Amino acid sequence: MKKDLSIEILTSVNNSALFICKILYQKFFKKCFHNNMEFKIESPAFRNGEEIPIKYTCQGDDISPPLEWKGLPEETEEIAIICDDPDAPLMVWVHWIIYGISPEKNGLPEAVPKKEILEEGEKQGKNSWGRIGYGGPCPPGGKPHRYYFKIYALDKKLDIEQGIKKKRLLREMEGHIIAKAELIGKYARK
Repeated sequence: MKKDLSIEILTSVNNSALFICKILYQKFFKKCFHNNMEFKIESPAFRNGEEIPIKYTCQGDDISPPLEWKGLPEETEEIAIICDDPDAPLMVWVHWIIYGISPEKNGLPEAVPKKEILEEGEKQGKNSWGRIGYGGPCPPGGKPHRYYFKIYALDKKLDIEQGIKKKRLLREMEGHIIAKAELIGKYARK
């Protein structure tokens, strides 16, 4: 009788623990890990780790490359993208900030207009040149620089104006990033 009661109590505790683990997994860990593994950003113009075509640089047309993403978490309310160059002399050089992107979208076309607010409501911030919109790779001579196109899935819509800088966008996104992915392109001055 005592042994049966002990087994019953252990079984009950075990089932409760499994139930709690299942809830925690579904609410937190699945969201943090499962979706991150699937979230991906790509470009039809270049592959991850490869050279960015001259068309998308200051030596070409200086237009933004087309971008595509997949695996966006279901609970995404907004998407933001930052492109920067950590190899620039003196500081990380910001090439593009775009936010307010609808989670219904699965990409951006080539040559996004250099306007503060786009037709579908997306907002653009200031790059390190102090200009709105995309500014392509423009490194000094020497070895190739790396350009990180970082995409962020956010669990809320940001209530911020257009024309902000990277530091402010990162501060506004803090605590609301549910997934992140990146695409790296390289470029050396020709």
